[in-house]
Amino acid sequence: MTTSEPPESGRQRQNWAERRREKIRAEIERNRRGEYTVPTWVLALALVLIVGAWLALIFLV
Repeated sequence: MTTSEPPESGRQRQNWAERRREKIRAEIERNRRGEYTVPTWVLALALVLIVGAWLALIFLV
């Protein structure tokens, strides 16, 4: 009753890992082609920091 296939949970974990590797490969290829985009949360954080610094200059100086 021994088989060469891994148990179901092991196979799912392997499939998840392979999908993850493929997504990373695709992202690296996009970045090498120049299709890199900055995540929205980074842009929002930069905006908050700039506006906060500007307001601090106005009210604290």
